[in-house]
Amino acid sequence: MEQFSTRQNKISRLIQREMADILLQLNKSKYHGKLITVSIVRVTKDMSIARIFLSIFPSEFAKEILGEIKQNSKAVRGELGRRIGKSVRIIPELEFYIDDSLDYIEHIDELLQK
Repeated sequence: MEQFSTRQNKISRLIQREMADILLQLNKSKYHGKLITVSIVRVTKDMSIARIFLSIFPSEFAKEILGEIKQNSKAVRGELGRRIGKSVRIIPELEFYIDDSLDYIEHIDELLQK
């Protein structure tokens, strides 16, 4: 497993906190009744890319919501830049992924029940 520097971890936590707030505001207006959680943020060593893993519930809407977020990633990055611009030199490019670990755990539980 790769090691992350203290700086990477701090920036990851900062982005995770701010992204959660940004998505909460989006959620209120656009995705009412759906739960979007920022589960993990990983920043590359050069701080140029932030990989953001989202957990979306109910999961049948995950691909649709992820697609919309990816389409609006420039606007989301702009909002993130306004919020963390004083803390970082470069606002990283945002890459969004679905964190399906909860579905995986649920599937394992189902298999164990049988």
